[in-house]
Amino acid sequence: MSRSVVLRVANGRLSLRLEHRTLAVTLLLSLALAASAMISLSLGSQATPPTAVLEALFHPARSDIALIVHEIRLPRIVLAILVGACLGVAGLLLQGLVRNPLASPDVIGITGGASLAAVCFLALGGAALGEAWLPLAALAGALSVALLILALSGRGVTPARLVLIGIGLAAALGAGTTLVLVLAADTTAMQAYVWLTGSLYAAQWREVAGLAPWALVGLPLALALSRRLDVLALGDELATGLGTAVRGTRLALLLLAVALAGSAVAFAGGLSFVGLLAPHIGRRLVARGHAGLVPATALIGALIVLHADLLGRIAFLPRDLPAGVFVAGIGAPFFVYLLHRWRT
Repeated sequence: MSRSVVLRVANGRLSLRLEHRTLAVTLLLSLALAASAMISLSLGSQATPPTAVLEALFHPARSDIALIVHEIRLPRIVLAILVGACLGVAGLLLQGLVRNPLASPDVIGITGGASLAAVCFLALGGAALGEAWLPLAALAGALSVALLILALSGRGVTPARLVLIGIGLAAALGAGTTLVLVLAADTTAMQAYVWLTGSLYAAQWREVAGLAPWALVGLPLALALSRRLDVLALGDELATGLGTAVRGTRLALLLLAVALAGSAVAFAGGLSFVGLLAPHIGRRLVARGHAGLVPATALIGALIVLHADLLGRIAFLPRDLPAGVFVAGIGAPFFVYLLHRWRT
């Protein structure tokens, strides 16, 4: 019998059972993320000793690199962690929702909706209003796609219908984005291409402040709803028999996944495959059950984006490449592998 941990609260009991293996993996992933963040803080156009980084973090008045650490590297690292965690958990929710290992924010059109809205915003001269409006436009596009999926699904919000509608919408949105890019001015198209690839270049604290509320609310909510994913995995009839409102649960999980993925894409661009990679890696590391998968997937997604951004910063100096290039370089072959494995 596997040992588990039950967390209690003062008024009542919170039934959250986590196996020791899951706790150990989550702790190791947390330590790996902290170490990776420290390494990322130390590397850049000029490498910095960890001792100097620690001095800049805790005693900025005595440090010569406090400005570089606090205003250039640290907000980019924090944003990468938040973006990766949101995309990873969004992918986990979608895969559990539609019971399909190939599901991700890209498949159901969330990323496509955000991308089309952002490109239209840039092409129509929205940048003159200020860069702060670009994330809002992207988030509005993602939410609009979610509402359109729900409207087209009608009353029967089934996994198969969600996937089919999402694939169709993603293809249409991709075609629309390409058309806008072709018709846009060259400078606008170049700016849009960088955003579509997914980049954390020149991230500032205002982007972190914009994404943080979505992550701080959405990630704990995903953990709270994790048991409902386990119930949905049993099938609609059995889930209904256990007292679960299947349709309402699906709607809640879909909107939560849209909020997490849409907000992440809004502030980091069209990062693909994170929502596909992180859940699959998490399932290989922790025991079954979404209560343990949610934190593990969030940490894995954060590690993926953080390391991809680090490679983009230092691998081809003095050039700073978008993180999405490296994520896609790993994610695309992995997606082909999943397709081959799923077919067989």
